[in-house]
Amino acid sequence: MKNAHQDGRVLDVVLTAAVKSGEVIVKNKLVGVAVTDGEIGDTVAAHVEGVFSLPKLSAATFAVGAVVNWDVDGKQAISAAGGAGDANSIGYAIEAAGNGAATVLVRLTPGTAAIAA
Repeated sequence: MKNAHQDGRVLDVVLTAAVKSGEVIVKNKLVGVAVTDGEIGDTVAAHVEGVFSLPKLSAATFAVGAVVNWDVDGKQAISAAGGAGDANSIGYAIEAAGNGAATVLVRLTPGTAAIAA
């Protein structure tokens, strides 16, 4: 197919902030998990589909299927709607994660994120 550009599950992203492998990258509706480390201006591959173990706010609780929001500055999943600049609806929890848990398993859902105003 002459017009195919790439698979779409992993996209190249130009960084506007430094990132470590496994960290979340948010660019409007594009939310992905960095494959490698990168500095501002670098192009890195980012998984935009799949299930990832992401850090979460200790007090946040998630039931199976619950919407996961992302605190951009805190670099963690939150259950409440995010504040200005945060990304809401990046995916959903595939396992319950209770108060005190350090991580939550998140199924990214491409194109569903909304940046809070």
